[in-house]
Amino acid sequence: MALEKLLIDTDVIIDYLRGNSLAIAYLNEVQAKYICYISTITIAELFSGVRDENEKQLLHNFSKEFYVSMFNESLAQKAGLFRRDYGKSHGASLADCIIAAIAEDLGATLITLNKKHFPMLKKVKIPYQK
Repeated sequence: MALEKLLIDTDVIIDYLRGNSLAIAYLNEVQAKYICYISTITIAELFSGVRDENEKQLLHNFSKEFYVSMFNESLAQKAGLFRRDYGKSHGASLADCIIAAIAEDLGATLITLNKKHFPMLKKVKIPYQK
C-alpha cells in the first residue's frame, strides 16, 4: 500500500517554526506516517521572512526534511485558471492557487489552516484549531 502524500501549507510551517505545540505535534506525527511535501512557493514565502544568516541556515536545513514540489508551465496555467475562478469569490491569492495546483498534481491532501482559500481542492485538511 502506497503512503498518502501531504502538501503542507505555509501557515502550518510558520506555526511550527514559531514553536506552536499543536503544529509541532502534528508535523512530528505525520512525517513518520506520510510522504510530506512543501512547495517551492512555501519555501519562497518562508525565506521572505528570514532575519539573519542563522535563521537562513536553520530554514535551509528544516526544508530538507520535506520533499519539495516543483512548479512548471502546466501548473502555472492551472494556477492561473484557479485564480481566475476563485480569486475574487474566495480570496485565493496567486500563491494559494499555485499551491492548490501543486497539491492537485501530486494527488496530495493539502494541510492548511485556511480551507476557505482552497475551494478548488477536494482533499484539504485543517490539522488543528488555533
